[in-house]
Amino acid sequence: MREYDFKEVEAKWQKNWKDGDIFKTLDEVEGKQNYYLLAMLPYPSGRLHVGHARNYTLGDVIARYKRMKGYNVLNPMGWDSFGLPAENAAIQNGAHPAAWTTSNIENMKRQLNMLGFSYDWDREIATYKPEYYKWNQWMFKRFYEKGLIYKKKSFVNWCPDCNTVLANEQVEDGKCWRHSKTTVVQKELEQWFFRITDYAEELLKGHEELKGGWPDKVLAMQKNWIGKSFGTEIVFKVAETGEDLPMFTTRIDTIFGVSYCVVAPEHPIVAEILKVNPAIKKDVEEMENTDLIERSAEGREKRGVFTGWHVINPVTNKKVELWIADYVLMNYGTGAVMAVPCHDERDYAFAKKYNLPMNVVINSIDKETGKEIELDHNTMTCAFTEEGVMTNSGEFNGMNSKEALTKIAEYVEAKGFGKRTVKYRLKDWGVSRQRYWGTPIPVLYCEKCGTVLEKDENLPVLLPEDVSFDGKGNPLQTSESFKHATCPICGGPARRDTDTMDTFVDSSWYFLRYCDPHNDKLPFSKEIVDKWMGVDQYIGGVEHAVMHLLYARFFEKILRDLGMVSANEPFKKLLTQGMVLSQSYYSEKERRFIFPQDVEVKGDKAFLKSTGEELVTKMEKMSKSKNNGVDPEEMVLKYGADTTRLFIMFAAPPEKELEWSENGLAGAYRFLTKIWRLVMENKDDLDPAEVDMSKINRDDKALLIKMNQTIKRVTDSIENDYHFNTAIAATMELINDTLDYRNNILDAGKGTSESKKIFDDVIQKILVMLSPFIPHICDELWSEIGKEGYIYNTNWPTYDPKLLTTSEVVMAVQVNGKVRGTVEVERGTAKEEVEKMALALENVQKHMEGKQLVKLIVVPDKIVNIVVK
Repeated sequence: MREYDFKEVEAKWQKNWKDGDIFKTLDEVEGKQNYYLLAMLPYPSGRLHVGHARNYTLGDVIARYKRMKGYNVLNPMGWDSFGLPAENAAIQNGAHPAAWTTSNIENMKRQLNMLGFSYDWDREIATYKPEYYKWNQWMFKRFYEKGLIYKKKSFVNWCPDCNTVLANEQVEDGKCWRHSKTTVVQKELEQWFFRITDYAEELLKGHEELKGGWPDKVLAMQKNWIGKSFGTEIVFKVAETGEDLPMFTTRIDTIFGVSYCVVAPEHPIVAEILKVNPAIKKDVEEMENTDLIERSAEGREKRGVFTGWHVINPVTNKKVELWIADYVLMNYGTGAVMAVPCHDERDYAFAKKYNLPMNVVINSIDKETGKEIELDHNTMTCAFTEEGVMTNSGEFNGMNSKEALTKIAEYVEAKGFGKRTVKYRLKDWGVSRQRYWGTPIPVLYCEKCGTVLEKDENLPVLLPEDVSFDGKGNPLQTSESFKHATCPICGGPARRDTDTMDTFVDSSWYFLRYCDPHNDKLPFSKEIVDKWMGVDQYIGGVEHAVMHLLYARFFEKILRDLGMVSANEPFKKLLTQGMVLSQSYYSEKERRFIFPQDVEVKGDKAFLKSTGEELVTKMEKMSKSKNNGVDPEEMVLKYGADTTRLFIMFAAPPEKELEWSENGLAGAYRFLTKIWRLVMENKDDLDPAEVDMSKINRDDKALLIKMNQTIKRVTDSIENDYHFNTAIAATMELINDTLDYRNNILDAGKGTSESKKIFDDVIQKILVMLSPFIPHICDELWSEIGKEGYIYNTNWPTYDPKLLTTSEVVMAVQVNGKVRGTVEVERGTAKEEVEKMALALENVQKHMEGKQLVKLIVVPDKIVNIVVK
């Protein structure tokens, strides 16, 4: 018997699959239902990491399983290949971003193929190629024509390190999401915006369609990000100028308690204030440059400055101070709020810090007696934000505050002070980026014609080659050939827009291009897309909840309204895989993380090889900064692709964290060699003949039941939330039982005429069930047992419901309360027959000898009680 050589086996079958073009997908196959499986496309950084390996193995297992279940499966792959890292590489290494990107794609594609993934590479896309980004520009034009794109001056998140704008979603803990090095500041620029707010309500309502298919956590994150609020917009007057200052509040019931008002540092009125009070300019700038997310964080100390101006409450006609504070944001409401410290936590903290007035307008209610409890702002230690009884509120005194919320809103509307309205936290998506490596915005500026868009026949607007990557500003502005162009309307001189699009535009529709990747007339054919969309199963990280996943939903709805697609939602089901964790080693003496190869592990302790220092160990997310990352290619070269795939799928359910363990890999490899030996030792006389059930014995039937139970368990585990670990565990149990059956029944000569047939059938079923996880070795063993073709094209096994449980039962036989034997009978055997069998037992007869039978009770399928004296 030849030994298992994973390098030989995997190279052989990867070549066979490629030569046989077995993963090519047709748009429709007669008699088969289409199934679209998609894992989020990677950024071509140059090398796969274990997170990639996990993500794409999950997808490949599902794709192979669904193919075997009779579906026509689309499982494509491509590259989200625009972005800042390529531009940074050009600056650092002198390599053009295209050359760097192409090289990285080639290497990562090689690595993906090493893992045996069943991609239809004929559908491969790369977003940096003109044949793809042409359609970004084409869609920009369609969206602009529909009124969904506009340009305006606004304060934006600016990364000084990247010299570019960031969307709110791309600011993480006040830092740039790309590198976490630089504090993001606020900068006023002219930007292009997509009107995602036009779809805010539909994006919320669409969650109903996604319930059950998407994780609740992701839906909640999107709901919170969109942030729908019902409230009242009420207009205060600036006492010093007489101008209107609209304020949005969700608590109009507290209008009588306003003791000061606040505007965001970015509010337009601030510029007017600074003209007459320049002394506060430094304070305002510091607040502007504080990260928006940090500014809105709960519990953070608020900062502010008095403007010297006042505003008049239209309901009470009282004049209160107007402040500027960092806890008010321009991206919510009107950027101005009325402050009621006694009934709002943030206002309370701010008022306490700056010694501002407080007014109680809602009293609490004693929960036991239901009586009103008067509150005193002098003794309050926190804001009272619960439902209560109105006080100090004119004609609304004594009213329940919940009722007053409606009544006062009606009053404000009737008096003409304001109106009830709905606001969203979500703001329009700024897509302008000041960098080279992205889709050029197809806009020109002509002195005669104004702002004009490039004609369709002139698309794509190509990225120029004559650019300077010196790390200073936007490289596109260094290209004279790009900046100076011809107006497509009048033919005169024009200036091109030198911003490029946010790379999230690229990934907001790529899943549609996979359906029709070679179309040179349109982004895709509606007829073809409608055969596939929406994506049946999407796989990717939860970190994309309020960026990519929200933007893709937005694009899908626009494209539907443009008549280009039919589906409302792009992704029917979403699987968000857990993080991959690995052991990190930290030297407190050297204050650095140590690479695993420099560590010696003794028992449960780890030591630095060079010095013997005991290191601090921790199981945490793999990261370059902690030197605990694992290169999956190294694992493939050491243990094989199948071993790596098996460990990744077996170590944890897909939505849970996975703890990386080389011991686990070694265990997975041992399991593969066990399967190899089981098949190879028995391959020569496998007989796939039909089993005659009338000739089987109890041991035959037990193995048949185990096989059918396993088929059901494996199928159910895959269908129900993809718990591949339990599917693999069930198959491992079946293998152990099969080995026992061979050793104790077949080799011991205790079998029937059907025993070998059953054994052979179980081996074949095992290979089929394991093939989505470990396809190379299964195809090799399939070939070794004389099968032609590929398991990929084999039907998934079905189970016989009649063979899920045994029909036999073992009944205890008691004599005077003590078990003296057992009888094995078919369920439902007649009482008389059971009595005969029980009384015939030698040990029962021994304990009845010389005694009189008083009573004999048979509890069907349970027990036989014999009473003697």
